[in-house]
Amino acid sequence: MFLTISTTGTPERPATDLGFLLHKHPDKAQAFTTSYGKAHVLYPEADVERCTAALLLEVDAVALVRRGKGKGRGGAPDAALAQYVNDRPYAASSLLAVALNDVFSSAVRGQCKARPELPEQVRPLRVEIPALPARGGSDLVVKLFAPLGWTVTAEAVPLDAQFPEWGASRYVRLVLESESLTLAEALRHLYVLLPVLDDAKHYWVSSDEVDKLLRAGEGWLPAHPEHKLITSRYLSRRWSLTRQAMERLELVRLAEADDSEVEDIDNAVEEPVDDEAEEKPTPLAVQRRDAIIAALKEAGAARVLDLGCGQGQLLQALLKDARFTEIVGTDVSMRALTIASRRLKLDRMGERQASRVQLFQSSLSYTDKRLKGYDAAVLCEVVEHLDLPRLPALEYAVFGSARPRTVLVTTPNVEYNVRWETLPAGHARHGDHRFEWTREEFRTWAATVAERHGYDVEFVPVGPDDPEVGPPTQMGVFTVRTTDDGNNRNDNNGESGENGKGEKEAKAA
Repeated sequence: MFLTISTTGTPERPATDLGFLLHKHPDKAQAFTTSYGKAHVLYPEADVERCTAALLLEVDAVALVRRGKGKGRGGAPDAALAQYVNDRPYAASSLLAVALNDVFSSAVRGQCKARPELPEQVRPLRVEIPALPARGGSDLVVKLFAPLGWTVTAEAVPLDAQFPEWGASRYVRLVLESESLTLAEALRHLYVLLPVLDDAKHYWVSSDEVDKLLRAGEGWLPAHPEHKLITSRYLSRRWSLTRQAMERLELVRLAEADDSEVEDIDNAVEEPVDDEAEEKPTPLAVQRRDAIIAALKEAGAARVLDLGCGQGQLLQALLKDARFTEIVGTDVSMRALTIASRRLKLDRMGERQASRVQLFQSSLSYTDKRLKGYDAAVLCEVVEHLDLPRLPALEYAVFGSARPRTVLVTTPNVEYNVRWETLPAGHARHGDHRFEWTREEFRTWAATVAERHGYDVEFVPVGPDDPEVGPPTQMGVFTVRTTDDGNNRNDNNGESGENGKGEKEAKAA
C-alpha cells in the first residue's frame, strides 16, 4: 500500500520545502521498521516547481497474524486462510495511518526545527491513494473530506476491468487537492479518516484511542458534519468509548462556539471604573488569581491542580512561587492547552522549572486517576460552563474520586451583574455560561457537596464586596473534614456511604 503527497512551488517558496516539513531529505530513500513490516519514504520528483513524497508500506502478513495473537484460529479453513490472503498489503487502512503518524511524526505535530516558519504556511497539496477501502462508497469519501477544504476525486475501482458487468469493488482511487491547508492539517485528516473509511483497525481499540482522536481532530472534528460517524468508526464502534469521545467533543464545541480564543472569564466584560480615581483599578481576573494563590498558601498546598486551566494565566502565576512544587493544568480543549503551553514557554523552559509543571487533556465529567493524590485543586470560573444536570458528574470526579485535601471553586455572583454598566439586563457575563448563581444558590450547592463528600466549606468574597449585592466573584474553600484522631474522614475515595451516592448520580448524569 502507498500514498503520495505532492506540492508545487516557486523560486521564492520552492516545492522542495516539503523535505524540511517531512524531515526526510529528497535526495535519499529511507526505510523504517514497523511492527508489521517496513515503511519506505522516497521522492519520485523533487525540484523547485514540484515535489512529491511517497510512503510505501510493505506489510508482513505473517507478522500481522502473530501480532493478532491467533485471532480466527480454530474456525473454518477459509477463515484461517483469510488471515494470510487479504487486502492488507495493498489497500490503505489503519496500518498506513499508523505508519504515516510514526514516520512523519514531527510533520503531524507541525514541528520543523530547521525552518520553524514552514509548518504554519498554507501550500498547494495533492494526495493520491490508489486503493482505499470505502465502506459507504465514493459518496461517503466526499462527505468526509470535502468539509475540510479538499477537492475530492474518488473513482470506484472495478472488481475486474475485463468483466465490467461484475460492477465496482469497495475500493476507490482517491485524489485530494487543496490550496487552503497546512501539511500538518492534511496529515491529521488522513490519520483519522483512513481507518474510518475502512471501518476497521488492525489493533485493539483501548481507552487511549479517545485521546488520540481528539488530538488529531483538534480544530476540525467537533464542527465536522459527520463527526458522529467519524467518532464511532474510529473507535471501532465501541459504545462506551464513543460516548466518552462525543461528550468531550461537545464540550470542546461549546467552548469554541464563538470562534474566538479561549477567554479569561469576566475579561470580556468591562470593569466598572471610577472616573475620579487616580489609578486604574486592578482587573477582577488578577484579583481572583491573587485570592486563589493566597488561599493555596494558607492551606499549605504544594502540589496543585488547575482544573479547566484555559490559557494558563493561573499556572503562570503559580510557577512564579517556588512553594508550589508540582503544578498540573488540565482542560478539555486541546486548543486551550496549546495556548497555555505557549504562554508558559514550555519548549524553552529550563529542565528544573519544566519538571514542576505538566499539561494534559481531561474532562471533568469523568473520573481520571491522574488527578488523585494532590494537595489542592482549583476550579476557577469552570462550573458555570456546565449544564446543571452535569454538575453531579463533576462533583464526584473532583470531590469523590480525585479528593484533594483542599478544593477552591470560584464562580460569578449574578447579583453583582447590575453593577456592570455595559452588561445588558438579564445577560450572562459570557455567552457560554449555562447559569450564574446568587450567593444563596452557590452556598446551598457548596454546602450540599461538602456534606456529601466529607468536606468543610468557607466562603470568601473576591473583588469589591458591595453591601447590597455582594462581590463580583464568590469563592468556596473546601477542606477535607478530619476526625478527632486527626485522620481524614471518608478516605475511601467515595466508594461507600454518601460518596457512593455521588458516584451513582455522576454515572446517571
